[in-house]
Amino acid sequence: MTLSDSRIYLASASPRRRELLEQLGVNFERIHADIDESVLPGEDAVAYTERLARAKADAGWAVAERCGLPSRPLLSADTTVVQDGEIFGKPADAADAARMLRAFSGRSHQVVTSVAIRQDGRLELATSVTEVWFRELSDDDIARYIGSGEPFDKAGAYGIQGRAAVFVRRIDGSFTGVMGLPLFETAGLLTAFGLTFP
Repeated sequence: MTLSDSRIYLASASPRRRELLEQLGVNFERIHADIDESVLPGEDAVAYTERLARAKADAGWAVAERCGLPSRPLLSADTTVVQDGEIFGKPADAADAARMLRAFSGRSHQVVTSVAIRQDGRLELATSVTEVWFRELSDDDIARYIGSGEPFDKAGAYGIQGRAAVFVRRIDGSFTGVMGLPLFETAGLLTAFGLTFP
């Protein structure tokens, strides 16, 4: 199946994921998949993102079936940030964003993104874990970044593709995984469902 004659469903509202799929040349139709994203007691970051990616795929597939849509691969993903076992989701407010950024200052943390593809009864999953090192952040750095408004819809209170790029000393892993959709793993999964790349 070539990219020009293929279309998938995307169970994600993330503009970054849309941009990354467009970068791959994938045509998609967005499907709303609403789930509870609470962390379960004792759940680690990988188990958490994998559970949510599966749940979003299942919820999106249920919507597609209810609407009588044709069978096509449906992609969902979930990204979280973890440091010393603590999961950092999207910040609740400016104080929460500042707490997260202070925790990452001068240290490393991990960004975990799981991608699921579902079609009919088949579901495939892949997970990317990337180590990210921040430089030391001053209170002014943090205040200015929060003032930009950028942290509030992002796990870990930052976007590596935005203004926070100046905080990142180095990464070990997938840059696009930190953005929210690891393209190497995503292309591999989509290839298993019949798409071809590049």
